[in-house]
Parts: sequence; C-alpha cells; structure tokens
Amino acid sequence: MMMEEQEREQLFTEDTEHLDEETLFVVSQTFKALSDPTRIRILNLLCTGEHSVNDIAETLNLSQSSVSHQLRFLKNLRLVKYRRAGRTLYYSEDDEHVMNLLKQAIKHALHH
Repeated sequence: MMMEEQEREQLFTEDTEHLDEETLFVVSQTFKALSDPTRIRILNLLCTGEHSVNDIAETLNLSQSSVSHQLRFLKNLRLVKYRRAGRTLYYSEDDEHVMNLLKQAIKHALHH
C-alpha cells in the first residue's frame, strides 16, 4: 500500500472510531435523502442553479405537491435553501459536500 493510501486509511479509521450518535444519524439521513429517485432528480436539477417549485415540477414532470414535499424533506436536512420573491419560492443547493457526493455517484453510475 502506498504511503498516501495508508494515511487516508488511518484518518478514516480514526474518524470512524469517534462517531457519535448525532453524526451517525445525520450521515444516515443524508444517504436516505440520496436514496430516493425523485430527490436525486430534484437535487440534480438544482445543481444547474436556482429554480422555483413550479419550474421544478414542470421540468421533472412532477406534481407541485410532490415537489414541495420532497423540498421540505431536503430543507430540513439543510441540503437545499430557498429565497422568497413575492409569492414564489426559489430553491437552490445548500450543501456543496453532498452535491459533490451526488455528482460523484452519478458519474460512477454513468461509467457502468
């Protein structure tokens, strides 16, 4: 094993030995968010920029109710954020780390 790989493995092992319950819960909820095809589609769209609920629903051919439900779930995990302009809510990504994880998973899937 190369030195760099050994260092990475050691860091990973040290970090995992000290995972508290809250950290474990947040990690599991993050993967739960990424395990749903509708949420993946929404997050993938938000990688392109800010979108209104109506725009997300139309672009992904989903009901507004379904989109709102999924966005509420993602917002509670702080994966998305919104801004209000009049009566319209515009959503965007709020966690670059998770979005990078999603992009990596998509790249991985496309290469199989």
